[in-house]
Amino acid sequence: MRSSRNAAIMPQRITKTTGLETRVHMRRSFLFLLLVFSLRVSAQDTTAVKAALDRLEMALVARDTGTMKQLLHHNLQFGHSNGWVQTKRDAIEDAKSGALVYGRFDRQSLTILSYGKTAVVREWVNVNGTRNGTEFNIKLFVLQQWVRTKKGWQLVLRQSARQS
Repeated sequence: MRSSRNAAIMPQRITKTTGLETRVHMRRSFLFLLLVFSLRVSAQDTTAVKAALDRLEMALVARDTGTMKQLLHHNLQFGHSNGWVQTKRDAIEDAKSGALVYGRFDRQSLTILSYGKTAVVREWVNVNGTRNGTEFNIKLFVLQQWVRTKKGWQLVLRQSARQS
C-alpha cells in the first residue's frame, strides 16, 4: 500500500530549452534590469539637478560668488529675456559689483528631464531685483541645460522669455 504522502509527489516534466531561447530570456532580463537601474539613476539625477538649481538661485540672491563659481559651467551662456547674454565671468562680476542684484525667485512650476550627463530644466518663475539700480519684477519662462561634470551638476545654458 502506498502512503498518502508519496501519492502527492508528482513527477515534474523537465523541458529542454534551446540556446537561442536562453539567450533571448537573458537579453530580456538584462534589458529589464537596465531599465530599472536607469529609472533609479534618472530619479537621483533629477533630485540632484533640482538641488543644484535651488543652490544657484539662493547664491544669486545672496551674491555668493563662491557657490556661483561651483555651479556655473566655464562655457556658460546665461540669456536674459531682453536679449542680454552673460558669460560665467560676467555673471560673477555683476553679482560682485551689484550691477545685477536678485531679490527673490518665486518658482511657479518646474520640470526636469534627465538624459544621462545632461538635464533640461523648464521653469516658470517670478523674479525681482535690480539691474544698474533699476528695479524689475517679471514673470519668466526659463529653459536651462545642466551638465554633470567632475565638479557635479553645472549650468551651461539658460534662456528666459518674459511672460505677460
